[in-house]
Amino acid sequence: MIACRSQNELERLRTANLLVAQVLALLKDAVAPGVTTAALDALAERAIREAGALPAFKGYHGYPATICASVNEQVVHGIPSARTLIDGDIISIDLGVLLDGYYGDAAVTVPVGRIAHESAALLRATEESLWKGIENVKVGARVSDIGHAVQKHVEAHGFSVVREFVGHGVGTALHEEPQIPNYGEPGRGPRLAEGMVLAIEPMVNMGKPAIKVLPDGWTAVTQDGSRSAHFEHTVVVSLAGPVVLSAFETPAREATVRSW
Repeated sequence: MIACRSQNELERLRTANLLVAQVLALLKDAVAPGVTTAALDALAERAIREAGALPAFKGYHGYPATICASVNEQVVHGIPSARTLIDGDIISIDLGVLLDGYYGDAAVTVPVGRIAHESAALLRATEESLWKGIENVKVGARVSDIGHAVQKHVEAHGFSVVREFVGHGVGTALHEEPQIPNYGEPGRGPRLAEGMVLAIEPMVNMGKPAIKVLPDGWTAVTQDGSRSAHFEHTVVVSLAGPVVLSAFETPAREATVRSW
């Protein structure tokens, strides 16, 4: 069943997602050569707990950490460790919180120091594809309209979309219906209705789309060793257009998209 949330619920979801945005901003500022992914994880957990919330990922199906920290060829679910970031890396940080019974969820990929032109292009195209998907969050549209917009933009820039992981509904559970693939033909799947809350999260590879999961049972990497980027926002379907809960403000270039 796909939930449509009340105004009161949306306010609580906004609060949870604003905390996610605040902690991600803190982590982005902390990313630098010489920093370990474990240090970023500790920083995130401390900030979340000080805000009176719980790390949504920690313990979820046994996941051992607060953030997913995926470096370079790691696509998603990278486990924080003593790994030290170096100049030229990229790191995808996925973060969730539970606050007052409602979940927040968002992700960003951050450059470490100076990165190569090709890596910068990957980050730019992936983030742009997220906003292309968000633009299709409209009452009466179909779920597949979102993924189609993502895929079209990504492939136009010569990159590929990961198939194995998808976006999802979010609310009183971290993962709710509907699933939101980042690829496919438009006009398919459930219709979007006012009050639905969707976590849209393109995962994009510089090379081919195929991935594999490492023996730790969590870390997904590209099969060809190419780099991967991941951006995510939690978005409300509204009559006035998409409302981004996990952003401080809407980028000026995205005039059709509103923040709360």
